[in-house]
Order: sequence, then C-alpha cells, then structure tokens
Amino acid sequence: QLQLVESGGGLVQPGGSLRLSCAVSGYTAAYYAIMWFRQAPGKEREGVSCISRSGGSTNYADSVKGRFIISKDNANNTVYLQMNNLKPEDTAVYYCAAPSPPYCSAYVESDMDYWGKGTLVIVSS
Repeated sequence: QLQLVESGGGLVQPGGSLRLSCAVSGYTAAYYAIMWFRQAPGKEREGVSCISRSGGSTNYADSVKGRFIISKDNANNTVYLQMNNLKPEDTAVYYCAAPSPPYCSAYVESDMDYWGKGTLVIVSS
C-alpha cells in the first residue's frame, strides 16, 4: 500500500515562497507519477502539477506556470513543489496523489489511486 504524506505548508506573505514535500512510502517512488492538486475554500479541487516516474517530464496548470517547480528525488522517495511569487489566490490545501496508470495526463481525481491528507498553504499579508 502506497502512502503519501505532505508537509511544508504554512503562512506566507504575497510574493513569498514555500516548498512543499510529498514523502512516498510503501513502495518506491520511481514506479509512480506524482501529481499535486489543491483545493481553495469553497472551490473544487484542481490539478496543479505532475511529474513523471523518472522525473524527466513535468507539466503545470496555467495558473502556476512560471511560478511553481515540481521535482522528484527518487533516491529519497520524495517529491517537491517549489512555490515562488505566491499570490493570495494560491491559498488552499495542497494534496499529492498517485495516478493509475502511472503517467502524467489529465488531472482527473477519479484516476488517482492514492492521496495524501494535505497541507495548508495560506498566502496573506
């Protein structure tokens, strides 16, 4: 059973940065693509970014492109989401998830086999 645990959330001022981590356990991260989703208060969950099994391919939602960077350390079974130039509209609970089949494609919640419990990011002055 794959387990995903997010960390790194917190309160940050607009324009600031945070790095989220998704620790993968139960199986090696190299066998899974990993996606980040987020859910803002009163809104539906949306896909943010995805990284392939090898870490060699990534994609981003238009709303975060150029500001967020996803990376993967397969040796340490951890996926990171570096978030720069944060805006108040980035405020949300951020989740990592593993899709089945294990490829980056559309951000479809029903395609996710595993989810973490989320970490809260608040962007506010």
